[in-house]
Amino acid sequence: MMDLSTRIGRLRWRSRRGLLELDKCFEPFFGGDLSACDEAAITALERLLDCEDLELLDWLLGRSRPQDPQLGHALELLRQV
Repeated sequence: MMDLSTRIGRLRWRSRRGLLELDKCFEPFFGGDLSACDEAAITALERLLDCEDLELLDWLLGRSRPQDPQLGHALELLRQV
């Protein structure tokens, strides 16, 4: 299993998406200090980044909500920044 710093590095890379709007939403969060994120937060963010771009955009813009509470938690982390 990878250590958290490696997983955070991969998250930063995966946060670069095909939509400018998503990049603008993700950049402040993933460009900051994520060393305080725990295992649960990292796992939730990994799962969030597995989702399709348009689905992510709808969630971030409040057009819809994910059914999965873990994905909802990851979205709340992003919105706090």
